[in-house]
Amino acid sequence: MQIQHEPSFRQSVDIMFNRAAALLHLPDGLEEKIRVCNSTYTVRFGVRLRGQIHTFTGYRAVHSEHMEPVKGGIRYALSVNQDEVEALAALMTYKCALVEAPYGGSKGGLCIDPRAWEEDELERITRRFAYELVKRDLINPSQNVPAPDMGTGEREMAWIADQYRRMATTDINARACVTGKPLNAGGIAGRTEATGRGVQYALREMFRHPEDVAEAHLSGKLGGKRVIVQGLGNVGYHAAKFLSEEDGCLITGIIERDGAILDPSGLPVERVRAHINETGGVRGFPGATYVADGSSALCEDCDILIPAAMEGVINLSNAHSIKAPLIVEAANGPTTAGADEVLRSKGTIILPDMYANAGGVTVSYFEWVKNLSHIRFGRMQRRQEEARHQLLVDELERIGGQMKFPGGLSDAFKQSYLHGAGELELVRSGLDDTMREAYQSMRAVWRNRADVTDLRLAAYVVSIDRVAQSYRALGL
Repeated sequence: MQIQHEPSFRQSVDIMFNRAAALLHLPDGLEEKIRVCNSTYTVRFGVRLRGQIHTFTGYRAVHSEHMEPVKGGIRYALSVNQDEVEALAALMTYKCALVEAPYGGSKGGLCIDPRAWEEDELERITRRFAYELVKRDLINPSQNVPAPDMGTGEREMAWIADQYRRMATTDINARACVTGKPLNAGGIAGRTEATGRGVQYALREMFRHPEDVAEAHLSGKLGGKRVIVQGLGNVGYHAAKFLSEEDGCLITGIIERDGAILDPSGLPVERVRAHINETGGVRGFPGATYVADGSSALCEDCDILIPAAMEGVINLSNAHSIKAPLIVEAANGPTTAGADEVLRSKGTIILPDMYANAGGVTVSYFEWVKNLSHIRFGRMQRRQEEARHQLLVDELERIGGQMKFPGGLSDAFKQSYLHGAGELELVRSGLDDTMREAYQSMRAVWRNRADVTDLRLAAYVVSIDRVAQSYRALGL
């Protein structure tokens, strides 16, 4: 069925779910149980600020409890509404199933412009929102574990964690009530970069399969590929930084609220980030071509397009004009169902959001495990690993001396080999393994089923099937 009108974000998620569910032949009752959102709580609370009481509206949706706790971020934006939160909660269910994180899906939001309030005011608002959720068990280490999302970060998570501790003074696992915390408040190394790092690992894994790259009418390695990034927030910044600095990609375009900047020779991501922090936008960045209509830059010629901000930026109004043969959805729901249909008909390959941006929930899982185990990753084995490596190096050098081999082991090799894995290295290793395994599970369906023609459909098929198996195991 061809989509003639622009579906909403929630409708897009339902359309994509229905495409996959039709291929799985689930019992009608089980299909409906997986599709619907289990519960949504709306809270309205007042906070005295600037001499008067301001009332705020917040949401926490729980999509599926086939596994507990449920997991999902809390976003602060004026666009937050019940439909958006429920659609995002559904995506979290499927995302967790795809990367095999043992969670159900949830999502929260507060209808607020965080830039309109001072830090102390935002803290009071956040703590009161947390209070309303905690007393309903919508924040709890074993039931519902939030994380940062658009408009929130480490600071807000630290406030929420502290508020939970104040209300649950005897809970030894209190720090596990929320993830994405600062390192000194129970966080984990690599969490801030996690979603952007996951985008990098997703692309690396795809480029390990030349036949998959050829499907996108590309060839060769990742290095040298032209990339346009929409949104240089936390996710877009880290994805652009890692792809340019570590993989040799050229960031030829960056799109922000006030427009876009283009440079076919590649933009310096760190300098652009500094310019945005200083001026509030990309306008005036030296040496680049400025385009006032930022959305038009989505249709510029490039090899890889990375939408990393809002949902629905690729839609029926611009899908026909998108030139990028490969799209990596670093944001949640950046492509509407209508645009997805157009792009598929053009042969565009899309690494779907539930896979491409799963780095955040993956490393959140590692943080949650760290908080429950009450020990830093690497603390017990790092020095023992270094000692074993030192034994091998010493023996090789002894043998080399006896055999009179010239040169011996280089200092650079020894320094690298003798460095035991700390928390950051272990987190990155776990994230890389997760992104590889998830891609393989999608790819197996994509390549082996004639009725699955794209990676998004493959991702939904894998996820829904895993959720269905969990419900069956529970006796449903």
